[in-house]
Amino acid sequence: MFTCRSATNEDFNTIRSFPRNAEELYYMSPVLQYPLTSEQLVESTKNRLQQTVVVDVKGQIQGYANLYGLEVDKHCWLGNVIVSPEARGTGAAESLIRTMIAKATDELKVQELHLVCHNVNTRGLIFYTKLGFKPYLVEKKTNHTGQTIAGIRMKLSVTEP
Repeated sequence: MFTCRSATNEDFNTIRSFPRNAEELYYMSPVLQYPLTSEQLVESTKNRLQQTVVVDVKGQIQGYANLYGLEVDKHCWLGNVIVSPEARGTGAAESLIRTMIAKATDELKVQELHLVCHNVNTRGLIFYTKLGFKPYLVEKKTNHTGQTIAGIRMKLSVTEP
């Protein structure tokens, strides 16, 4: 059982430990440097919206996400999604993303929620597809080691047909 709440800067001390390596951090954000620090998170998310953590029944933070790039009445982007290694596969991510979808719809009043998932993040691609996100554009990207990868833009229509 998981619940979501607004994130605070103090939460970043826990969240910074979730990426286990530079590759996982790149999935979370291509601009952050490994090892991740609380200061990097505070600085990189200061203009983000709806910063949210998912917590377990003990109140332990198990994941984080935010929204950005709001175009009023149109769309926004899901960003900086990360789940603790221990909570992966437990439903924490689904609880978090469903909360973010609700915030985008109910609070920001957008019609679509967009995201970018990298081709090497197979687990993420399958997860987002399961939640209804559809790919619509593939972009050439260079990862943290200089390799060429694909950034797959996906979107979810959050308005009733």
